[in-house]
Amino acid sequence: MFQLHRFPKTIKKTIRYILQDADEEALKEIEKVLSKAVYTRQQELADQTNLVNGESD
Repeated sequence: MFQLHRFPKTIKKTIRYILQDADEEALKEIEKVLSKAVYTRQQELADQTNLVNGESD
């Protein structure tokens, strides 16, 4: 399965909820929220990398 020991307890609980208790509507909402959060963080990291490398938009 997943290597959950690397993640905070809140992630572990979220994964457990998704796998055991979430209904279809909850899964769709969780997917939207997580996808947006991951995308936003990836953009922030990319922007930081660009600043470090001297690149700009």
